[in-house]
Amino acid sequence: MTMLPLRVLVAGGGTGGHVFPALAIADEIKKIRPDAELLFVGTKGKIESRVVPERGYRLSTIWISGFHRSLRPANLLFPLKVLVSLAQSFGILRRFNPTIAIGTGGYVCGPILSMAAWMGIPVVVHEANSYPGVTTRMLAGRAKIVFTSFEATTRWLKRTDNVEHVGMPTRQGLDASERSAATAFFNLDPAKKTVFVFGGSLGAASINRAVEQRLISAAAVNGFQIIWQTGRGWNGDIVAARRVGWVGAFIDDMQHAYAAADIVVCRSGASSLAELTLLGKPAILVPYPHAAADHQTVNARSLSERGAAVLLSDAEVTERLVDEVMNLLSNDERRLSMANASRNLGRPNAGTSIAARIVQLSRN
Repeated sequence: MTMLPLRVLVAGGGTGGHVFPALAIADEIKKIRPDAELLFVGTKGKIESRVVPERGYRLSTIWISGFHRSLRPANLLFPLKVLVSLAQSFGILRRFNPTIAIGTGGYVCGPILSMAAWMGIPVVVHEANSYPGVTTRMLAGRAKIVFTSFEATTRWLKRTDNVEHVGMPTRQGLDASERSAATAFFNLDPAKKTVFVFGGSLGAASINRAVEQRLISAAAVNGFQIIWQTGRGWNGDIVAARRVGWVGAFIDDMQHAYAAADIVVCRSGASSLAELTLLGKPAILVPYPHAAADHQTVNARSLSERGAAVLLSDAEVTERLVDEVMNLLSNDERRLSMANASRNLGRPNAGTSIAARIVQLSRN
């Protein structure tokens, strides 16, 4: 039987939490339908402009950015950006003529998916966080399916008959490294316990301060080591950090960082939690305090209440981080219990499930 052509438009960008799930879904679609054509849509200068082409996918960009809640001169351009991005989206959709369009988050999804729905192209959305973003709430009524990472998301949506709870897609290869290779990759001592700290591709100021002011000296005194992804823009004392481990703005080979880690310290975005639960990593979670509806705290509680993580507020991370790290590093039994609890929460087949449903929808 001859299969109809499958052209999938994938929109998502701004942060790794939006881009990497999109890539995971795209990879799974290619496994099911190697003949499928995929086109990513993002914005210039963001992480997708580098990562998507590196992964071998085509990328088109539109001119759009978020609207700042505070008064800023950039907001004056927002109405113009919306109009331009809608026109650009129309052109992209006319040229590519997708069978279906999927969005994984970020402000780029608004114009391109709204235009796709207006043109009669089937739209699906994946909502990463417990509290749905503006795009999800805007498109939920017109989407064929709204995929969710958290069951709690449903309460915020006016329409629920098209909601499917599948979990969060994770990038491929995260489990492809072993500790010996991972510590060698970062030039670390395999005999020492390791704390992996990151705040996403953009970094996290409060976590970085806690590492710089307290954790580095604690590592020097207590004999553990640190892998520290600072995010872009941090300008602290790199020399001091390197004495107790590895420090850098961004880690492309995250599989090595996770494999080396006895504990992970990070924000509680949905993508990070999906990776932690996939790998069963004990974690100290520091929710971003300004997230909409405080959804990162809700995300973090889904792990902490099940014994898979320790939750620290942003305000207390500098004061408490070292104590919590030392408590976990000194208690092998507790870390093992947390690892098992974390792994039990994982949904390793989320990307496969979403890809299968997209292929199925494209046949209807």
